[in-house]
Amino acid sequence: MEFVLLGWPEDRHPLYLDYREFAYAGKFVMTSTGKAVVGDDGVVAAAAFDEDRTDPATLVVRYVTVRREQKGEQLGSRLLRFVRERAVERGYERVTIGVNNAYSYQAAYRAGFCFTGADSGLAELTLEWPGDRDTERYHAGFRAFQRRELTSAEETYLTDRLDAEPPDVVDNPV
Repeated sequence: MEFVLLGWPEDRHPLYLDYREFAYAGKFVMTSTGKAVVGDDGVVAAAAFDEDRTDPATLVVRYVTVRREQKGEQLGSRLLRFVRERAVERGYERVTIGVNNAYSYQAAYRAGFCFTGADSGLAELTLEWPGDRDTERYHAGFRAFQRRELTSAEETYLTDRLDAEPPDVVDNPV
């Protein structure tokens, strides 16, 4: 799979994704965010990001989406790491992301992000890079998700990780 940075926010690059195959597809049409994608013959994962409005040293990943039939292949984690590495090359000192479910939380951890202990007030937990990969902090995020209304699959997913160590960071995608 090829990982490509399509552009930074100032490049005003829209990305058209099929809403039947990608969550948040409509968010990628906006030209106010930078975009990165994964794919060989078409996009299989995409990320949108921009600079933090109050801290120019921080890049905020706004959305990561993976084609429905390719979820579980760690493409989101690998793309998030790719974006993080491009941000550091560009001079950003910090990268953040807000996640609204335990699967995205785990994917962000695999990309090297860590729970800050904060939430955005929009049912999203905030993760950052660099950060503290302390096991207790990792578990705290899963406990925050446990307080929500969950499906039985989500409950099992959380329970299976409450005694686990944070996952290893995925290999560099490029």
